[in-house]
Amino acid sequence: MGREFLGIFEEWADTYDDSVKGIDRQYAAVFDKYDIILNEVVNHSHGNILEFGVGTGNLTKKLMESGYEVTGVEPSAAMREKASGKLPSLSLFEGDFIHFPDPSKPVHTIVSSFAFHHLTDLEKERAVKQFAGILQPMGRIVFADTVFETVEHKAVMVNKAREQGFMDLAEDLEREYYTTLAELRRIFTSTGFHVTFEQMNDFVWIIKAVKQ
Repeated sequence: MGREFLGIFEEWADTYDDSVKGIDRQYAAVFDKYDIILNEVVNHSHGNILEFGVGTGNLTKKLMESGYEVTGVEPSAAMREKASGKLPSLSLFEGDFIHFPDPSKPVHTIVSSFAFHHLTDLEKERAVKQFAGILQPMGRIVFADTVFETVEHKAVMVNKAREQGFMDLAEDLEREYYTTLAELRRIFTSTGFHVTFEQMNDFVWIIKAVKQ
């Protein structure tokens, strides 16, 4: 359920907002066009929103400023503290993509940014099946995350990170459960969604899936 990486985010909470600004050179390409990516998630959202992996609340803030009612789910206590400090009115709960409180209102859009790769492919499929059960008819999932076109492309990017001396990035790409476009397409279509992908930088894609 991604909780094996919880310690990383407990430590990262204080500096995460610096990382997304490109201050950490190793992750500058991953977070390239960060604000544009978050805005794109907002642009594809509608209705009542359930957000997973709220982190420090950057996407959440944009959604709420756009007038959406957001319920947030975040497993890291340190990240929840940061998000609550920015957004005191946010309804924020402890949980993850698979274990979370039952929504108290109809859910029209499920969003997440830079987090779905914390699940194995089997866990991703389990989560999407749950989402299909709680989304309203024609509801949608809008995720921004690192995805690779093929397994071979992932290997190229890992090697490139090593050649650049970005060992933390290379280890991250190998340790966490970054998947391929083909596998995500299989997961979403087999669960009753129409899915499309839009590449935003060398790593991150917008994944938009509409419940059929």
